[in-house]
Amino acid sequence: MDRLFLDANVLSTAASLPQGGLLRLWELPDCVLYTSRYAMGEARVNLADASERERLEKLCRPIHLVDAASSRLPPGTLLPEKDRPILAAAIEAAATHLLTGDVHDFGRLLGKIVAGVLIQLPGEYLKERK
Repeated sequence: MDRLFLDANVLSTAASLPQGGLLRLWELPDCVLYTSRYAMGEARVNLADASERERLEKLCRPIHLVDAASSRLPPGTLLPEKDRPILAAAIEAAATHLLTGDVHDFGRLLGKIVAGVLIQLPGEYLKERK
């Protein structure tokens, strides 16, 4: 069973595009979805209007919330300070995957496993699940 940790940009994109392909993540069998309060808060800030924020709240209801006690990461893991809590929470959740669309900050880690968590674009993960 895959344990998918969703980054803030995945949450906000899914909430802002109600007909978008990311919603497939919520329908996958043999998957458990995780995120953190930190990611939810960041997603909420990125949404333009009340209807998108309402969709975000509905999307987050079935998601398990896991917050890391600290943003300490394995040595050599280079991430901006704002992204450290995301990866730390994914590790704390024992996620198999961290799905992120943040190519700018997570780009060098895409396709790599950090502390047991494969960092991947959501589209790549969905392609593999076909």
